[in-house]
Amino acid sequence: MTNPTNNTVIYEKKENIAYVTLNRPEALNALNSSVNTGLHNAWMEIKNDPEVFVAIVTGAGGKAFSAGADLKEVNERQEEGLSAFSESSLGSQYIPDLGVWKPIIAAIDGFCVAGGLELAMQCDIRIASKKSQFGLPEPRWSIMPGYGLHYLTRMMPLGDALKIMLTGERISSEAALRSGLIQEVVEDRDEVMETCLNIAEQIKNCAPLAVQAIKEIAYTGTYMSPENSQRFAKELSAKVLDSEDAKEGPLAFTERRTPEWKMR
Repeated sequence: MTNPTNNTVIYEKKENIAYVTLNRPEALNALNSSVNTGLHNAWMEIKNDPEVFVAIVTGAGGKAFSAGADLKEVNERQEEGLSAFSESSLGSQYIPDLGVWKPIIAAIDGFCVAGGLELAMQCDIRIASKKSQFGLPEPRWSIMPGYGLHYLTRMMPLGDALKIMLTGERISSEAALRSGLIQEVVEDRDEVMETCLNIAEQIKNCAPLAVQAIKEIAYTGTYMSPENSQRFAKELSAKVLDSEDAKEGPLAFTERRTPEWKMR
């Protein structure tokens, strides 16, 4: 399926990989209600389509992954006496809460700030170009960060996270790499997409049920006690090991061929 929602979020599927593109380049791919609705629909498409094994998210235009919430829309909502952020805003659709356990890779080229950074943080792997910049400038506009406020300190050293959040300053892709916020820095957008595609292809080589179980255990188990995490992992692992794919993997290895995954 191509673009199941609207023209502010383009959805494409090619060879078991979903491509989600924020398509408001004239506004640095700012997140308005249309984009957030499109993203939600894209996540559900990825979750429910058995032919999708992995997804890549990026921004159109070559200037930004996303500059965050559309403050013009925020101002309009406030003038109308509405809440600054709609119910479909990014903070209300935390991807793991939607049960999307298929891996999502962020392909970042340009500004990745505010809600844009929070969107990238919700992806599992982040690859960025050298020119990319990262930040949470919300306090400059008397706005509170959402997802980033709670999770940035879990993704990078506390002092580095607080410097970003308390100053509103942007950091370079190299600084983001050193702090662990992103996983790799490459030269330009073309190389970003190539690198993300290579990672996606590697993920596709693995059994989808196992990959999804690993992601779910990693996210959910992080906030459990070690005992509960092990118990949860044991339950999911048992389901994977009881699947047809768990028989196909060793058989393909023995027969020296590529496994044919059935996701069951």
